[in-house]
Amino acid sequence: MIILLKKNLAPAAAAELARAAARLLPGASVKRSGGRLTISAARPQRLAEAAPALENLPGVEKAVLSDAELCPLACALPKRLPSSPLDFRRGPVFIAGPCAVEGEQSYLAAALALKAAGAHALRAALFKPRSSPYAFQGLGWPGLKIISKAKKLTGLPLVTEATDTRQVQRLAAACDILQVGARNMRNYELLKELARSGRAVLLKRGLRATLTEWLLSAEYLLASGAKKIILCERGDALARPGGPLLDFKLMAAAKKLTGLPVLADPSHASRDRALAAALARQALRAGADGLLMEASPDPFAARVDGRQTVSIETFRAITGK
Repeated sequence: MIILLKKNLAPAAAAELARAAARLLPGASVKRSGGRLTISAARPQRLAEAAPALENLPGVEKAVLSDAELCPLACALPKRLPSSPLDFRRGPVFIAGPCAVEGEQSYLAAALALKAAGAHALRAALFKPRSSPYAFQGLGWPGLKIISKAKKLTGLPLVTEATDTRQVQRLAAACDILQVGARNMRNYELLKELARSGRAVLLKRGLRATLTEWLLSAEYLLASGAKKIILCERGDALARPGGPLLDFKLMAAAKKLTGLPVLADPSHASRDRALAAALARQALRAGADGLLMEASPDPFAARVDGRQTVSIETFRAITGK
């Protein structure tokens, strides 16, 4: 931890701050150099607890923690890709399906077609958080039988988003990976409940979230008992020409710091099927461990996000199947 001191702070006041920091963190090493204090050899969790008290001391400008101090569990993970429930060791992993499950016949047909086109897991969204309360928000629990049939029919794992803590246990009983949508990256009670489910968790980066904020959400999952986490970069909803796009530098930094697999979501980043296909290929070239894509046999019939859903043929071209 680095404690930045206010400008023109008297040497005696800086020395007293160093002693105060040592009292707050017994056993830690506190060194003063110029306009800062450097604190080391303290448990990261203890540093995080002490940071607000340190920042409240007279003469302190700011307490700065490194990513390793803020996210000790995430940054200390073994740097190897997991093999279950998806095998990231054999190359890119493709999770695909319609934006939402809309009906049994259409979803089962999509599931079979996607498996043949190279999908390793199925998007199985039953609950869709929407900006408008009048928009289609998914089939909800009636769709559970449909996705269970799709899993039995294809043998592919199911990936579904939980939008509420009350959904988690029931979804975990039927699905293999529980997804945290971008809107819920900062829903910490939901993160805790997902971690306790025993299922792998796919964590999307929230809109405009920094790398540290993203990793802190992963830290919540790990601290609450999650064993397997998959990160997903989905871009930012910025109203600018050519955007929103994926942040490949941030994606690479997350991989380097944690060793966790990082997927890319070109569908939501582009909001356009032609751009999504191009962005998918760019993401793979940039080192993404796989893709989370919206794909179906009939994108033009979709009730949700049809314009960013690619066809089966386009999806097959991306997977190289």
